Amino acid sequence: MDVLLGAQWGDEGKGKVVDVVAPSYQVIARFQGGPNAGHTLWIEGRKHVLHTIPSGVFHEGATNLVGNGVVIDPVTFLEELDGIAAAGVDLKDRLLISRRAHLILPTHHALDAASEAEKGGERIGSTLKGIGPTYMDKTGRNGLRVGDLERPDLMDRYRALVRKHERLLGLYGSYTPDKEGEQRWLQALERMRSIPLVDSEHYLDEAFSKGKAVLAEGAQGTLLDIDFGTYPYVTSSNTVCAGACTGLGVPPSRIGKVIGIFKAYCTRVGSGPFPTELLDDTGERSA
Repeated sequence: MDVLLGAQWGDEGKGKVVDVVAPSYQVIARFQGGPNAGHTLWIEGRKHVLHTIPSGVFHEGATNLVGNGVVIDPVTFLEELDGIAAAGVDLKDRLLISRRAHLILPTHHALDAASEAEKGGERIGSTLKGIGPTYMDKTGRNGLRVGDLERPDLMDRYRALVRKHERLLGLYGSYTPDKEGEQRWLQALERMRSIPLVDSEHYLDEAFSKGKAVLAEGAQGTLLDIDFGTYPYVTSSNTVCAGACTGLGVPPSRIGKVIGIFKAYCTRVGSGPFPTELLDDTGERSA
């Protein structure tokens, strides 16, 4: 399995590179992050921005796997699917989701916004997509996973988690539930049931045994890694090569090439230290 990573602060053009090399692989697997990513592709003169779905989705014959290390917002996810379908791409045999991937709830968005506002001048530059609170629930062992769609007590689990979030939101001040947003989320969740779910670790092990070439696609960049990035101005997952192992259920012995993507002109999105930033006319000049 080869791994493709952003080697700076993200926005290096990973999606474009994946699209270029995808014909050499039978499986493209996203291993971390969520809709805070934005991989831009130009297909036949048309712009496509992928937030969760792997960037090999436009290549016929390639299977695209959303791994267990990813967090998924059903609303954003379905918007992506609709955009791809509008381009004439049939995803029926091209897209799989790991049962162990976690779901982003509407209340995760609210917690993200409340937490960022609480920081005031010390804001970390969150995208407010609910990524951090979702990973917090994952490590807190009370998150909602995609595989829970197959459980008869799904709504009980959902309501229990929402009640917990509402108690936390009460600590930040008054909170008004977004009923309309919740309804959109529940409707999107129902549509997700049509997408095949797999145990990604078993699926990939079988792919390896059949000699299939696999590319692991990362999001964000190395300098935003939760452990090795410019903490606390980082993302909530491991963006380095090791994250591909835990985010897909693959042993280190399966790692082949590691492809690091750089930009000649480095930029940083959001807050945090950027020692080489040009704060003069040169830095402001557009290409």
